[in-house]
Amino acid sequence: MAKLKNGAVMKSEIFSSAIYNRNKIKFLYGLNEIVLDPYYISREISGRKVIYGKMYNSCEIKRFEYQKISNIKVIENKKFSPIIPIISKAV
Repeated sequence: MAKLKNGAVMKSEIFSSAIYNRNKIKFLYGLNEIVLDPYYISREISGRKVIYGKMYNSCEIKRFEYQKISNIKVIENKKFSPIIPIISKAV
C-alpha cells in the first residue's frame, strides 16, 4: 500500500484493497459509524471522490464522500459476496 510521509495509508489504497479482497470496512462518516461492503470508487462531476457500497444489514447501495470519511478499519476476518441484481428482460 502507498504510504504518505507521516506513515498514513491513502484512503484509495485501503478501499481498493478491501474491494479486491472483498473485506468489509468500518469507518466514521461524520459522527456515524458505518460498516460497509465496498463495491467501487468513483468521482462525481464536481471532482469529489466517492465510494459506493452496501451497508451492513441492508440491501441498499449508498454513496459516501471521501472528505467526510475518517478512522477507516478493514475487517479482515469478515468477507462478503457482492449482490448482483438480476434484471429480467421485458417480453
